[in-house]
Amino acid sequence: MARIEVEEHFCKGCGLCVDACPTHIIELDLDKITAKGYHPARCIDAEKCTACMSCALMCPDVAITVVR
Repeated sequence: MARIEVEEHFCKGCGLCVDACPTHIIELDLDKITAKGYHPARCIDAEKCTACMSCALMCPDVAITVVR
């Protein structure tokens, strides 16, 4: 099963991955703040992940890894 892994210490909460996800399963975690003061991205439904890599390709900080 495909899934994404977000390295929270690299994620700056820009939201580009949220907009790029064709299945709309990524959101910014508004309940969490990283050490740098950002809301990191998170996957809300891993079963719907198609491993298209749109999120990882859009991430300017290379904070997302897609695992197939």
